[in-house]
Amino acid sequence: MDFAWDEEQRAFREALRGFLAETLPGDWEEFSRHGPASPALTAFARGFCAKLAARGLLFPHWPGDMGGQGLGPWHQQILAEVMWEAGEPRGGQYMNVNWIGPTLERFGSTEQKARLLPPITRGEALWCQGFSEPDSGSDLASLRTRALREGENYRINGQKIWTSYAGLADHCFLLTRTSDDRKRGITILIVPMDTPGITVRQIPSLIGEGDIHEVFFDDVTVPVAARLGEEGQAWEIIAFSLTNERLGIPRFHLARAVLERAVAMLKAQARFAREGVRIEAARCAALCEAARNASYAIVQKRVEGLRIGAESSSARYATVMAERAVCEFVTEFVPEALAGGSAFLMMHHQRGIVAGIAAGAAEIQLNIIASDVLELPREPR
Repeated sequence: MDFAWDEEQRAFREALRGFLAETLPGDWEEFSRHGPASPALTAFARGFCAKLAARGLLFPHWPGDMGGQGLGPWHQQILAEVMWEAGEPRGGQYMNVNWIGPTLERFGSTEQKARLLPPITRGEALWCQGFSEPDSGSDLASLRTRALREGENYRINGQKIWTSYAGLADHCFLLTRTSDDRKRGITILIVPMDTPGITVRQIPSLIGEGDIHEVFFDDVTVPVAARLGEEGQAWEIIAFSLTNERLGIPRFHLARAVLERAVAMLKAQARFAREGVRIEAARCAALCEAARNASYAIVQKRVEGLRIGAESSSARYATVMAERAVCEFVTEFVPEALAGGSAFLMMHHQRGIVAGIAAGAAEIQLNIIASDVLELPREPR
């Protein structure tokens, strides 16, 4: 099996890195330390993404009929790796180009596509996803936020939690309950975040500035035209979205870059000679590459048009292990980096704290692996 990138893929990666070298300010690592959801980086991202769009680099993996170059999943992966390694200067707009745009193109009405896609393709739009609730995190089928139809409107009441970018987003991709059927009763509404009755409260955290929020919907009224697809079609739409979203954030790639930066710091200080340090660095590198290979297997499935199943949970858990190991390595062997010695390593440490929570808790991923991959019984036999 050939794991090497071909010449065109290498050139694409270098073009992206060259663009970053031209575009990012000299103090970028310090500027981006507080995370992609900070107000400052969000404001920066709108201009940055407009420049990406002008170069044809914002959504090159989209099909030609959507305005992209049709470059496919591997280019999407390269784009994500380069951007995430740089501290994600796209801010929250990576969601738009990974899955919100393609989902709108597939399921949106003519009016929705004409209104919502152009701001995405210009690099101007910021979305949040209203999925998790206080009592239904990774189990989306148990959500309780309800949308009651009243004539040509829906009246929404409920609460979402752990919602990234909600404080600055233009629209919310909102999952609501329109009937009591566990899965077929869920409907997607596209809700402008300035709609009366929406309250956003930031949740204080260690992971960055403005990352997560509670969102309350109190008699929020939106027209029926805000519905994406039909009533009860949410599960089908989400399944499609996840095929695009599963590439997700390449945390393993950032973890490997952080590990290399930490090792370089140790070598510069003549502190890398100890056997224990070298063994632990090798273990971290192996975990990063194991997570990479697991994730790349999913990318290849997308290339071949194959179904992606529970193996995505294995890849995500492998990434959690890599992230945690690198965080522990830095904490143990380069602690001065986390006390102001390296903005880059501090940024990763904040990101790494949520590695086992974001995109589905690690424990939920283990449950999926146990039931769907290993086919273990849920109850003792």
